[in-house]
Amino acid sequence: MDDKSIAQFLFELGVLRRIQREGWKLIGVKTPETVAEHSLRAAQIGYILAKLEGYPHPEIVSTMLIFHDIGECRIGDIHKVANRYIQSDEKKTLEEQLKTLSDIGKNILNLWEEFEYKSTRAGLIARDADLLELAATACEYLNQGFREAEDWIINTEKRLSTVSAKKLLAELRETNPYRWWRGLKNLVD
Repeated sequence: MDDKSIAQFLFELGVLRRIQREGWKLIGVKTPETVAEHSLRAAQIGYILAKLEGYPHPEIVSTMLIFHDIGECRIGDIHKVANRYIQSDEKKTLEEQLKTLSDIGKNILNLWEEFEYKSTRAGLIARDADLLELAATACEYLNQGFREAEDWIINTEKRLSTVSAKKLLAELRETNPYRWWRGLKNLVD
């Protein structure tokens, strides 16, 4: 592995800032969040969820989530309807992306596999965090008037595994996503 390979990989990761999450376009969202934005909040949720679940290494869960969608740099974000018709090999994509990164690449691929196959407790928690991020976004869009976003919340509820994720989803459904800042402006001297 050389520095040039790492530099090229870092620039490739930058593509995630330009790839939008396509599924939301099905319900009329014109400019949905990017894959990078999704991955960041998913990683943040993953850390919190791991702590709530008593997992001793929340940073592993967060790291999984930082890298879980990197294949989309090359194949794009393919929503569930398109998945009925398009076959992509995300594992092959990652193997090719990461092959020049030696051990670092192998570590990232291992984390992706744990996430993808939910083969470890960390992978299971990370998957729930990814789903919670999706549900949080759906709650935001629902609040903006995109009524069809409710389907994402309902489907997420069916797929969650951890007790903490189920509790958080219930709270997300009851909380107005645009009121967290209320009262804060009055605290300024």
